[in-house]
Amino acid sequence: MAEASLTDLPLVSVIIPCYNHGAYLPEAFESIWQQKYPAVEVIVVDDGSTDDTRTITEKYAGVTYIYQKNQGLSAARNTGIRHSTGELLVFLDADDWLLPGGIQANVRYLQQHPALAFVSGAHDKVFVDEGLVREEVYEVTGNHYQQLLQGNYIGMHATVMYRRWVFDALQYDVSLKFCEDYDLYLNIARKYPVAHHTHKIAAYRLHTTNMSANIPRMLATVLQVLDRQKNRLQSPAEERAFAAGHQVWKDYYSKELYQKLRRGKIPATGKALITLLKTKPSLFVKYMASQSSPTLKSLVKKNTPAFGLKLLQKMGLQKRGKPAIGQVALGDFARTSPFSTQFGYDRGGPVDRYYIENFLRAEGESIKGRALEIGDNEYTLLFGGPRITQSDILHVDATNPKATFVGDISDAPQLPSNTFDTIVLTQTLHLIYDFRAALATCHRILKPGGTLLLTVPGITPIDHGEWKETWYWAFTDKAMRRLMADAFPQGNIAVETYGNVFAATAFLYGMGLPEVPKVKLDHHDPHFQVIITVKAVKAS
Repeated sequence: MAEASLTDLPLVSVIIPCYNHGAYLPEAFESIWQQKYPAVEVIVVDDGSTDDTRTITEKYAGVTYIYQKNQGLSAARNTGIRHSTGELLVFLDADDWLLPGGIQANVRYLQQHPALAFVSGAHDKVFVDEGLVREEVYEVTGNHYQQLLQGNYIGMHATVMYRRWVFDALQYDVSLKFCEDYDLYLNIARKYPVAHHTHKIAAYRLHTTNMSANIPRMLATVLQVLDRQKNRLQSPAEERAFAAGHQVWKDYYSKELYQKLRRGKIPATGKALITLLKTKPSLFVKYMASQSSPTLKSLVKKNTPAFGLKLLQKMGLQKRGKPAIGQVALGDFARTSPFSTQFGYDRGGPVDRYYIENFLRAEGESIKGRALEIGDNEYTLLFGGPRITQSDILHVDATNPKATFVGDISDAPQLPSNTFDTIVLTQTLHLIYDFRAALATCHRILKPGGTLLLTVPGITPIDHGEWKETWYWAFTDKAMRRLMADAFPQGNIAVETYGNVFAATAFLYGMGLPEVPKVKLDHHDPHFQVIITVKAVKAS
């Protein structure tokens, strides 16, 4: 395509529906402009947002901004179609982004196959909470309608490039709050030729605010969409694919629901549990068997309020007061080895991360400007978002490709003084023998008025893996107050503690975060300090 002139290139309209996801727009815009495809128009359809979507969009020249009262995703996409002028159309959700070469790859494919109504490609799934990226690459060479009956092999809407004439005949169904893209794929593939390739086009960000996080509604809607095709089936093979699709969707969403319930990513509501029971009884039984008594009590009370208390008392789960001497029921704690030697990572995630991330979330406004994080920049980007102008990483390993600085923070003359607006230093100080020198470096390299956000362990297991030989220290709030007073003279310092005897015990035993009820985590007892947090602002 490089040899074609600008007038030979079809105009691509990238339509971005946005509802309260304005913070993600700069990244989406940048991914479009990095495509090196010159014939692009960008249209943002603000579907009644109450955040700063308009302000952010209007900062960028060449982006068309359209506002409508909140009507839902389908209506926003239809609005974008009406206001676009491109021969080819792409729909990019505000919190996702295009990968390099994505537009070019799809344009080239459509130019080579002029009969196609749309072409789709592969994508990356980015799991924000887990910090993981998974490639979603499927090879589908034919029978696209039949393949779509068995499941949505496309998976992500931004990988699809449509020809404009498609929307003369079909639009997004505004009655659908979910799966409107899958509905459109099926309707188009029933009538027109389509194609799929394995070039990666886009990245799909999965986080708690995705509409797809509502699994019971997603499952109900996807089966509704699939059932719309029942009267359009034309062969026994399509009928078999239709039946297989029903089972595929039930298996997929019941597994997703089970995993999210186990990890505490979604609440164990009556609707979620009933959905799991109906679609996969074996996973329902497995989930219920995995729950601790406090969680089970909560579920019974919530879903059987009339007789829940009596039932709990019959089960022996409702007890009051301290047990008598000699009557303590140790249960699973009656062991000398932990449940996990990986801080609970293998059981849904560490307990201490709950306190660390709550602290950073609460101090998110302080994470801004030029920020330095040790090891990686996950927390900087997650909690700083659009406030970050430059994100630096300090790592001790020179082979780390993401590191912008290499070295030990306790002896790092290469770090420039008075430079950083923010330093994020979580769960690292205890691995540094000369931790006073590390704090001195933090003070030196911060700008006047800059902020250090620091967390250190109090009550903690010692790592069995790569950090066991450098696990030197544990701290208390009193120790941190004295250390920070020395390191940040005249600075503004706030030290807090998090934890209680139950949280500390759960952490020592290696229980996973989903296994510990939130109400027990939120109880504060300064005599059992699991995590100590520090916010230190350098004097101006």
